[in-house]
Amino acid sequence: MNIYVILKRTFHTEEKIIIENGKISEDDAEFIINPYDEYAIEEAIQLKDQNNGEVTVITAGSQEAVKELRTALAMGCDKAVLIDIEDDVEDGDEFTISHILAQYLKEKEIDLIIGGNMAIDGGSGQVGPRLAELLNIPYVTTITEFQIKEGKALVTRDVEGDSEIIETTLPLLVTAQQGLNEPRYPSLPGIMKAKKKPLEQLELDDLELEEEEVAPKTKTIEIFLPPKKEAGKVLQGELKDQVAELVSLLRNEAKII
Repeated sequence: MNIYVILKRTFHTEEKIIIENGKISEDDAEFIINPYDEYAIEEAIQLKDQNNGEVTVITAGSQEAVKELRTALAMGCDKAVLIDIEDDVEDGDEFTISHILAQYLKEKEIDLIIGGNMAIDGGSGQVGPRLAELLNIPYVTTITEFQIKEGKALVTRDVEGDSEIIETTLPLLVTAQQGLNEPRYPSLPGIMKAKKKPLEQLELDDLELEEEEVAPKTKTIEIFLPPKKEAGKVLQGELKDQVAELVSLLRNEAKII
């Protein structure tokens, strides 16, 4: 069974974001595997063990993503692929990434592609569905359970507080939601083995792609931090006095009543 995991390198979830000259500063920032992609990696490894498969993790980004790919290999993936676009594409968007991944994957024998439901830095959740459309395969998003039975996939997906069960065929693309599994930590033996596992590095030229073909379709106009919240007010006194003051503040200051 050939399984591919699409991965993105993102800021650490506790990283303090700093804006400099209208852009997010990456100086001394800590990066990690996008947390939703960790669920994808874990599910891929479990399916590999159950179905005698092979897992390849792939990302389109910069050389710095080698660290995150090695982490995925240490978790249990078999191969990694980095498509280095740093020098060719500036501010690539979902269109860019999905087309680059599709160009790499279109000639591969694929049973399953797994990605995270969304990236925590962008939150669009578009790359997975776009990639499936380009490869002309079915896809199911926000999955919380996944099984393969008799060559078919039985998938449970989250639909905002409820669940939907879908049966579909392979090849298939799915995106992982929180709760699908519990991602493992890389073990020391896994880290040592990861150093010897294959990590292929490609550029756009290797995929026979021109920069114009994958130029982004969207443009970021401005990046800014949310305004600082003012300190709240604590009302004092008897309950009836607090109620009267609250009503007065809502009417005269907040102007919502």
